[in-house]
Amino acid sequence: MATLNADHINPFLMASTKILKEMCFVDAKLGKPHVKDPVFLDNTLVILIGFTGEMKGQVMIAFEHDIACDIASKMIMMPVTQLDELARSAICELGNMILGNTATVFSTKGIEIDITPPTVGSGTMSFSNNYAKNICIPLEYDDNKKIEINVAIKGD
Repeated sequence: MATLNADHINPFLMASTKILKEMCFVDAKLGKPHVKDPVFLDNTLVILIGFTGEMKGQVMIAFEHDIACDIASKMIMMPVTQLDELARSAICELGNMILGNTATVFSTKGIEIDITPPTVGSGTMSFSNNYAKNICIPLEYDDNKKIEINVAIKGD
């Protein structure tokens, strides 16, 4: 599995759009996938979840703070204006659900993966991994709101 292809990325996208719809009542449209350096700016919340097993790598789900508040508001069904502990917890749980669902999709294709507990970061961050290009897929909703799903899969 040295090269990354749609079969590797699609389960992440299927799970992301499904969970956003079920948990947040958000119809996310897929943007154009592109290679992106995993660098995030000051007003960004990032959920980092690794995966191991028959496929290894990491997923970083990035939200600008106002988008993270919007998503957290939809999840807990009350207004969220700042990224307090409850909001961060809700966003972490969203990440868990997306990756758990992704693992289920992969298992139906005969690929078993396990996920790590989520790590939350905020502020200006840069990640480096020496094993894979980071593929960024923007998910857009409500005209101009955007969540970035960043997937880096380790080749053999």
